[in-house]
Amino acid sequence: MTAYGKSFRIAVVVLFSLAAGGLLTGRAYSQTSTIKIGSVDIQRALNECDAGKEAKKALTKEVEKFQRLVAEKQKELQDMKESLEKQVMMLTPEARGTREKELQTRLRDVQRWGEDAQNEVNQRRAEMERNVLVGLQKVVQKLGADEGYTLILEKSQTSVLFASKSIDMTDLAIKAYDVQKK
Repeated sequence: MTAYGKSFRIAVVVLFSLAAGGLLTGRAYSQTSTIKIGSVDIQRALNECDAGKEAKKALTKEVEKFQRLVAEKQKELQDMKESLEKQVMMLTPEARGTREKELQTRLRDVQRWGEDAQNEVNQRRAEMERNVLVGLQKVVQKLGADEGYTLILEKSQTSVLFASKSIDMTDLAIKAYDVQKK
């Protein structure tokens, strides 16, 4: 079963469960009892809230620092290679082998360092996103309870096939989160 099919089945089960829940408890929804549904685009909220923007700026600075260090290390390796190429005719075969081995070792070290630094940046990104998302989730839950929503869906999930702009609470969630953080 595709991810789309699985998500669609989950959405259908949730909606039928809500309807059946009302019927099984003897309280079928009538005109006086309405279901209030909202949606939030969490990814957009993450990108547009103040904390998300600050996290993105901090990550951009880290990435720029990382890129500068990579350029420095690449220059260093290039200099080592050029130096070896200039001296290759004057070196004994043993000395040339030693220098080539040093260059290869240094290249592997720089590659490992680059991978480690990239993994660290990715972990920081995930951590920052997770922190903001936890706060957004709490705000959305509070908004849902305070505003009397029956159900709030995450808009970017594949199980939401359509969401009218009239139920989109993303801007409200961003504002509430930013106010909470100040």
